[in-house]
Amino acid sequence: MSDYVIGDVQGCYDPLQRLLERIDFNERVDRLWFVGDLVNRGPQSLEVLRFIKNLPLPAPITLGNHDLHLLGAFFGGHRWKNRDDTLEEVLVAGDGEELGHWLRKQSILYHDPALHVVMCHAGIAPAWDLALAKSCAQELETTLAGDNYASFLSEMYGNKPDCWSEELTGIARLRLITNYFTRMRFLDKRGCLVLTYKGTLAEAPADLIPWYAVPNRKPIEADIVFGHWAALLGHCQDPTIYPLDTGCLWGGSLTALRLQDRRRFSVPGLQKSL
Repeated sequence: MSDYVIGDVQGCYDPLQRLLERIDFNERVDRLWFVGDLVNRGPQSLEVLRFIKNLPLPAPITLGNHDLHLLGAFFGGHRWKNRDDTLEEVLVAGDGEELGHWLRKQSILYHDPALHVVMCHAGIAPAWDLALAKSCAQELETTLAGDNYASFLSEMYGNKPDCWSEELTGIARLRLITNYFTRMRFLDKRGCLVLTYKGTLAEAPADLIPWYAVPNRKPIEADIVFGHWAALLGHCQDPTIYPLDTGCLWGGSLTALRLQDRRRFSVPGLQKSL
């Protein structure tokens, strides 16, 4: 049995199937993990969701910003369409709402102590240790899986607040937790989230710091696997940090990390012209 963590699929069903061939995936004994952003921008989000939902061995999944965007469209009253969205096929499918309810009950953070790994979509806030990260993730997971999920999804969008405080409560606290786990890339020198810049490290403004390089970041007693940041091209100087979004959607590749030996496997993604 092997465990494979797969980077941002974003509706790229065909590359996903090629990757599974590449790793000689056996659905009866191997387990897939997904860092989030299963859907959107790619052409086959519905096929991706159906495939993952029906795997014989349930896949650990941590929700990404595009997954939450789909849930907002289903249940939060946000039936508007961004220019590059490709979610309509899911929204009108006969089993679309069922898939939505399944999706909202997935994880925000997933920790496997035996494999010494923690998975989330965008990263872990530098101010959090693992215990606090798990507690914050559980707050959001409970909200999404609970009776008031629609109310939260209708209010989750926004860039404020942007600095962590234990004094935060209600929707402000949940929104910031959401943004840390699903949208984070850079923080400023005050330690506050900066969500407006999404580019490369080399071209980043001088006052921005990648979340994993913030001075005095709380130690996490596990390796961190995450997605979300295609501009990293799968590279990080910290040997305990594994970025897995390698730009499948943008002409890059789709990548899996085998957790038993930390070996990477990749296949070509979609053409840039998509």
